[in-house]
Amino acid sequence: MKFGVLVFPGSNCDHDTYHVIDAIAHQPVTFLWHASEDLQGCDAILVPGGFAYGDYLRTGAIAKFAPVMQSVAKFAKSGGLVMGICNGFQILCEAGLLPGALMRNANQNYICKQTHLRTETTNSPFTHSLKQGQILQMPIGHAEGNYFCDADTLATLKREDRIAFRYSTPEGEITSGANPNGSLENIAGVLSEGRNVLGMMPHPDRSSEALLGSADGLLLFRALAQSLANAR
Repeated sequence: MKFGVLVFPGSNCDHDTYHVIDAIAHQPVTFLWHASEDLQGCDAILVPGGFAYGDYLRTGAIAKFAPVMQSVAKFAKSGGLVMGICNGFQILCEAGLLPGALMRNANQNYICKQTHLRTETTNSPFTHSLKQGQILQMPIGHAEGNYFCDADTLATLKREDRIAFRYSTPEGEITSGANPNGSLENIAGVLSEGRNVLGMMPHPDRSSEALLGSADGLLLFRALAQSLANAR
Protein backbone atom coordinates (compact mmCIF):
# COMPACT_ATOMS: atom_id res chain seq x y z
CA MET A 1 0.00 0.00 0.00
CA LYS A 2 1.08 3.58 -0.56
CA PHE A 3 -0.06 6.87 0.95
CA GLY A 4 0.07 10.23 -0.81
CA VAL A 5 0.27 13.57 1.03
CA LEU A 6 -0.79 16.60 -1.01
CA VAL A 7 1.41 19.69 -0.98
CA PHE A 8 -0.01 23.12 -1.82
CA PRO A 9 1.71 26.49 -1.57
CA GLY A 10 0.97 27.37 2.04
CA SER A 11 0.61 23.82 3.38
CA ASN A 12 2.22 23.64 6.82
CA CYS A 13 1.18 20.21 8.07
CA ASP A 14 2.30 18.18 5.07
CA HIS A 15 5.55 17.14 6.75
CA ASP A 16 3.73 16.37 10.01
CA THR A 17 1.39 14.05 8.15
CA TYR A 18 4.23 12.46 6.15
CA HIS A 19 6.18 11.88 9.39
CA VAL A 20 3.29 10.02 11.02
CA ILE A 21 2.81 7.69 8.07
CA ASP A 22 6.53 7.11 7.50
CA ALA A 23 8.11 7.09 10.96
CA ILE A 24 5.21 6.14 13.24
CA ALA A 25 2.84 4.00 11.15
CA HIS A 26 5.75 2.62 9.08
CA GLN A 27 3.93 2.73 5.75
CA PRO A 28 5.16 3.82 2.29
CA VAL A 29 4.31 7.47 1.63
CA THR A 30 5.11 10.15 -0.94
CA PHE A 31 4.41 13.84 -1.44
CA LEU A 32 2.05 14.82 -4.27
CA TRP A 33 2.61 18.30 -5.73
CA HIS A 34 -0.45 20.49 -6.30
CA ALA A 35 0.42 21.24 -9.94
CA SER A 36 0.61 17.59 -11.00
CA GLU A 37 -2.33 15.36 -11.86
CA ASP A 38 -0.29 12.22 -11.16
CA LEU A 39 -1.31 10.43 -7.94
CA GLN A 40 1.63 8.04 -8.40
CA GLY A 41 -0.40 4.92 -7.79
CA CYS A 42 -1.27 5.88 -4.21
CA ASP A 43 -3.92 3.83 -2.41
CA ALA A 44 -4.95 6.59 0.02
CA ILE A 45 -4.73 10.36 -0.24
CA LEU A 46 -4.17 12.67 2.74
CA VAL A 47 -5.05 16.35 2.35
CA PRO A 48 -3.12 18.09 5.15
CA GLY A 49 -3.67 21.21 7.15
CA GLY A 50 -2.22 24.63 6.46
CA PHE A 51 -3.17 27.63 4.38
CA ALA A 52 -3.37 26.39 0.79
CA TYR A 53 -2.75 29.33 -1.57
CA GLY A 54 -2.78 31.59 1.47
CA ASP A 55 -6.51 30.91 2.01
CA TYR A 56 -7.23 33.79 -0.37
CA LEU A 57 -10.90 34.38 -1.21
CA ARG A 58 -11.84 31.83 1.45
CA THR A 59 -10.35 28.61 2.79
CA GLY A 60 -9.99 25.97 0.08
CA ALA A 61 -11.59 28.11 -2.61
CA ILE A 62 -8.50 28.21 -4.83
CA ALA A 63 -7.09 24.80 -3.91
CA LYS A 64 -10.14 23.03 -5.30
CA PHE A 65 -9.02 24.10 -8.80
CA ALA A 66 -5.50 22.64 -8.44
CA PRO A 67 -4.66 19.95 -11.02
CA VAL A 68 -4.03 17.42 -8.26
CA MET A 69 -7.54 17.96 -6.89
CA GLN A 70 -9.07 17.03 -10.21
CA SER A 71 -7.34 13.67 -9.88
CA VAL A 72 -8.31 13.36 -6.22
CA ALA A 73 -11.97 13.93 -7.15
CA LYS A 74 -11.84 11.12 -9.71
CA PHE A 75 -10.01 8.91 -7.22
CA ALA A 76 -12.64 9.53 -4.53
CA LYS A 77 -15.55 8.98 -6.90
CA SER A 78 -14.07 5.61 -7.81
CA GLY A 79 -14.03 4.61 -4.13
CA GLY A 80 -10.49 5.68 -3.22
CA LEU A 81 -9.83 6.57 0.42
CA VAL A 82 -9.28 10.26 1.15
CA MET A 83 -8.76 12.00 4.50
CA GLY A 84 -8.79 15.80 4.82
CA ILE A 85 -7.42 17.36 7.99
CA CYS A 86 -8.23 20.97 8.98
CA ASN A 87 -7.47 22.96 5.80
CA GLY A 88 -7.83 19.62 4.00
CA PHE A 89 -11.40 19.35 5.31
CA GLN A 90 -12.09 22.85 4.04
CA ILE A 91 -10.67 21.96 0.62
CA LEU A 92 -12.75 18.78 0.36
CA CYS A 93 -15.92 20.72 1.15
CA GLU A 94 -15.08 23.39 -1.42
CA ALA A 95 -14.37 20.65 -3.99
CA GLY A 96 -17.78 19.07 -3.36
CA LEU A 97 -16.32 15.81 -2.05
CA LEU A 98 -17.94 16.44 1.35
CA PRO A 99 -21.18 18.25 2.22
CA GLY A 100 -21.39 21.52 4.08
CA ALA A 101 -18.94 24.36 4.60
CA LEU A 102 -16.47 25.63 7.20
CA MET A 103 -17.20 29.18 8.30
CA ARG A 104 -15.37 31.64 10.50
CA ASN A 105 -15.17 30.58 14.15
CA ALA A 106 -18.11 31.89 16.14
CA ASN A 107 -15.83 34.10 18.26
CA GLN A 108 -14.08 35.41 15.12
CA ASN A 109 -10.68 34.40 16.54
CA TYR A 110 -8.06 31.86 15.59
CA ILE A 111 -8.17 28.99 18.09
CA CYS A 112 -5.33 26.62 18.95
CA LYS A 113 -6.08 24.22 21.81
CA GLN A 114 -6.61 20.61 22.79
CA THR A 115 -10.13 19.28 22.30
CA HIS A 116 -12.00 16.10 23.04
CA LEU A 117 -13.94 14.23 20.37
CA ARG A 118 -16.66 11.65 20.73
CA THR A 119 -16.63 8.90 18.13
CA GLU A 120 -20.07 8.95 16.51
CA THR A 121 -19.66 6.09 14.04
CA THR A 122 -17.35 3.11 13.65
CA ASN A 123 -18.75 2.33 10.21
CA SER A 124 -15.94 3.73 8.09
CA PRO A 125 -12.43 2.81 6.92
CA PHE A 126 -11.08 5.45 9.28
CA THR A 127 -12.97 4.63 12.49
CA HIS A 128 -13.66 0.89 12.33
CA SER A 129 -11.08 0.13 15.04
CA LEU A 130 -12.66 2.57 17.49
CA LYS A 131 -15.60 1.99 19.81
CA GLN A 132 -18.90 3.81 19.54
CA GLY A 133 -18.70 6.77 21.90
CA GLN A 134 -14.93 6.45 22.38
CA ILE A 135 -13.36 9.75 23.46
CA LEU A 136 -10.25 10.95 21.65
CA GLN A 137 -8.03 13.93 22.45
CA MET A 138 -6.69 15.98 19.53
CA PRO A 139 -5.65 19.60 19.05
CA ILE A 140 -7.27 22.12 16.73
CA GLY A 141 -5.65 25.13 15.09
CA HIS A 142 -7.97 27.13 12.84
CA ALA A 143 -9.91 30.32 12.29
CA GLU A 144 -12.54 28.80 10.00
CA GLY A 145 -13.60 25.57 11.65
CA ASN A 146 -17.26 26.36 12.23
CA TYR A 147 -19.02 23.53 10.35
CA PHE A 148 -22.38 24.34 8.80
CA CYS A 149 -24.85 22.64 6.49
CA ASP A 150 -28.52 23.13 5.72
CA ALA A 151 -31.29 21.26 7.55
CA ASP A 152 -31.80 18.68 4.80
CA THR A 153 -28.10 17.88 4.66
CA LEU A 154 -27.91 17.57 8.43
CA ALA A 155 -30.89 15.19 8.41
CA THR A 156 -29.16 13.11 5.74
CA LEU A 157 -25.89 12.99 7.69
CA LYS A 158 -27.76 11.76 10.75
CA ARG A 159 -29.92 9.27 8.88
CA GLU A 160 -26.94 7.78 7.06
CA ASP A 161 -24.67 7.75 10.14
CA ARG A 162 -22.13 10.02 8.45
CA ILE A 163 -21.19 12.26 11.37
CA ALA A 164 -17.78 10.87 12.32
CA PHE A 165 -16.91 12.96 15.39
CA ARG A 166 -18.45 15.56 17.65
CA TYR A 167 -16.67 17.92 20.05
CA SER A 168 -17.40 16.76 23.59
CA THR A 169 -16.38 17.05 27.21
CA PRO A 170 -13.74 14.57 28.43
CA GLU A 171 -16.68 12.52 29.73
CA GLY A 172 -18.35 12.44 26.30
CA GLU A 173 -21.10 14.98 26.88
CA ILE A 174 -22.09 17.11 23.89
CA THR A 175 -22.33 20.62 25.32
CA SER A 176 -21.99 24.18 24.05
CA GLY A 177 -19.00 24.62 26.34
CA ALA A 178 -17.21 21.77 24.60
CA ASN A 179 -17.80 23.35 21.19
CA PRO A 180 -14.69 25.42 20.41
CA ASN A 181 -15.80 27.09 17.18
CA GLY A 182 -19.61 27.12 16.98
CA SER A 183 -19.91 24.09 14.71
CA LEU A 184 -23.46 22.94 14.04
CA GLU A 185 -24.39 20.32 16.66
CA ASN A 186 -20.71 20.14 17.72
CA ILE A 187 -19.76 18.40 14.45
CA ALA A 188 -15.99 17.91 14.16
CA GLY A 189 -15.86 15.51 11.22
CA VAL A 190 -18.09 14.06 8.50
CA LEU A 191 -18.05 11.26 5.93
CA SER A 192 -18.96 11.25 2.26
CA GLU A 193 -21.96 9.35 0.94
CA GLY A 194 -19.68 6.47 -0.04
CA ARG A 195 -18.01 6.59 3.42
CA ASN A 196 -14.59 6.63 1.71
CA VAL A 197 -13.88 10.34 2.29
CA LEU A 198 -13.40 11.77 5.78
CA GLY A 199 -12.97 15.42 6.68
CA MET A 200 -12.19 16.59 10.21
CA MET A 201 -10.97 19.82 11.78
CA PRO A 202 -8.94 18.35 14.70
CA HIS A 203 -5.42 17.17 13.90
CA PRO A 204 -4.71 13.43 14.17
CA ASP A 205 -1.31 14.23 12.64
CA ARG A 206 -0.46 16.37 15.66
CA SER A 207 -1.65 13.75 18.14
CA SER A 208 0.01 10.54 16.98
CA GLU A 209 2.87 10.48 19.51
CA ALA A 210 2.57 10.53 23.29
CA LEU A 211 5.22 13.25 23.59
CA LEU A 212 2.76 15.60 21.84
CA GLY A 213 0.22 15.08 24.60
CA SER A 214 -1.87 12.40 22.91
CA ALA A 215 -1.36 9.48 20.54
CA ASP A 216 -5.09 9.08 19.80
CA GLY A 217 -4.70 10.33 16.23
CA LEU A 218 -2.58 7.34 15.34
CA LEU A 219 -5.65 5.15 15.79
CA LEU A 220 -7.18 6.70 12.65
CA PHE A 221 -4.08 6.25 10.51
CA ARG A 222 -3.66 2.64 11.63
CA ALA A 223 -7.34 1.94 10.91
CA LEU A 224 -6.88 3.42 7.44
CA ALA A 225 -3.82 1.24 6.82
CA GLN A 226 -5.73 -1.83 8.02
CA SER A 227 -8.62 -1.00 5.69
CA LEU A 228 -6.23 -0.88 2.75
CA ALA A 229 -4.62 -4.16 3.80
CA ASN A 230 -8.02 -5.84 4.11
CA ALA A 231 -8.99 -4.64 0.63
CA ARG A 232 -6.09 -6.46 -0.98
